[in-house]
Amino acid sequence: MDMPRQIATTILGAILDNRMPLDDAFEAVPGGMEGRDRAFVRQLVTTTIRRLGHIDLLINECLTKPLPPKMKVVRNILRLGITQLLYLDVPDHAAINTSVDLLSKQKDKRTSGFKGLVNAILRRITREGQEMLAKLDAYDTTPDWLWHGWVETYGIDNARAITLAHLVEAPLDITLKAGEDPAEWAAKLDANILANGSLRRTSGGSVFDLSGYNEGHWWVQDAGATLPVLLMGDVDGKDIIDMCAAPGGKTLQLASAGARVIAVDRSANRLQRVTENLRRLGLKADIIEADGKRWRRKSGPVDAILLDAPCSTTGTLRRHPDVAWLKDETDVASMVPVQSAILQNCAGMVKPGGLLIYCVCSLQPEEGPDQIDKFLLAHPEFTRQSITADEPGMMPEFITPDGDVRTLPSHMADQGGIDGFYIARLQKNP
Repeated sequence: MDMPRQIATTILGAILDNRMPLDDAFEAVPGGMEGRDRAFVRQLVTTTIRRLGHIDLLINECLTKPLPPKMKVVRNILRLGITQLLYLDVPDHAAINTSVDLLSKQKDKRTSGFKGLVNAILRRITREGQEMLAKLDAYDTTPDWLWHGWVETYGIDNARAITLAHLVEAPLDITLKAGEDPAEWAAKLDANILANGSLRRTSGGSVFDLSGYNEGHWWVQDAGATLPVLLMGDVDGKDIIDMCAAPGGKTLQLASAGARVIAVDRSANRLQRVTENLRRLGLKADIIEADGKRWRRKSGPVDAILLDAPCSTTGTLRRHPDVAWLKDETDVASMVPVQSAILQNCAGMVKPGGLLIYCVCSLQPEEGPDQIDKFLLAHPEFTRQSITADEPGMMPEFITPDGDVRTLPSHMADQGGIDGFYIARLQKNP
């Protein structure tokens, strides 16, 4: 049996049929794969999900009747085969033969009866696939609920640019510990220095093998995720709550800049990762496992709160393409009251004159500007502190008419894009 492709079939089924997040599905894979095979499996599955809309349209075009509902594994094998033929550098014969062979290796032996069909479809794709792809629109890669929402919010040109950005694998962004020399580390890591201070290098390989990671000189963090902390200004010596802190990139930023950080999150497992990274980098923070909707600091208000609220994460499809297919409008609707409740709780823990930074890695307005508009109506003691393009890490295209930040995956396209974030900076009246 071709073990890597069988594992890829299992992982793809776990994601699309059992609604398991991509990272969780990979973690559930038994060990034993060599690094090269593991990298191939991840690339194969991730590319398939990233291009799923187009791939399924090609499959439907080649079928004279739908596949039986219980034969989901046949469709998944077809999906992986088409990915190898059209998007990866896999020889045609290898992609076709291994896909056909996989059908006889499944637990449900009825899949063997689809060998002829799979062989015929994949051979047609080798002949006509590129021509068929050319007839499809970019938005066909995106579920309808996202596409229509983005068109309504950002306009059709921006919506198209967003979908195109999602088709490109995101680069690796690195945040340096305070005091490190960006130019020196850019040279060591073969990276470029971005306007916000992040280092960016081509993705691929294991971060654990890169210079400086195990020694605690840097951590992995998308450039967009660094912006909320930059907008807090000088945090040295200040008491700051990082609410909903895990996986901890912003906690590391704050601690590295000299803040006294209280990192709060409801997930013990995710907080363990924060603790491990703090230890690796030689930084300190108070770690508290608690529900952000209810936890209150007993020792009084703080200088600032950074709330990276739980959200639908639709701004991270460059790195997590499975989100588009695992979530829908109901997930956005379910997040809105949670975000509101945490915002409400945070409001009472900020000192007069202090800052409340609200951010979400979502492109949906219900989770971003709509939340802040409602919050300000209910809390006249807070004022929106407008953000300007000349502040650290900012670009003119990031700034909204209200003075908030809205990054889109299509921004910085010539440098590899950026995750989609909404950020508002509020000040409690003195």
